[in-house]
Amino acid sequence: MELDKRSADLLFQVLTEREETASVAIASNDSFGGWTKTFTDPRLCSAIVDRLAFNATIIETGTDSYRLAHSRAQRAGQH
Repeated sequence: MELDKRSADLLFQVLTEREETASVAIASNDSFGGWTKTFTDPRLCSAIVDRLAFNATIIETGTDSYRLAHSRAQRAGQH
């Protein structure tokens, strides 16, 4: 999903305002390097990742999505 500049700026503002006051949880099927597909401005993408990663606990569960694999298996079984 690609965010337009205004939406990305608003998300950055929310993250900045919550920094050091409240927790933020984000789940993504993409590594930080792939976030440039969502946040197309490289500087803004870098700033968002920086805000999220600072003092963060990053949990990597793997690259395979159970839901995606399950949906593909179901579609393959229907044909």
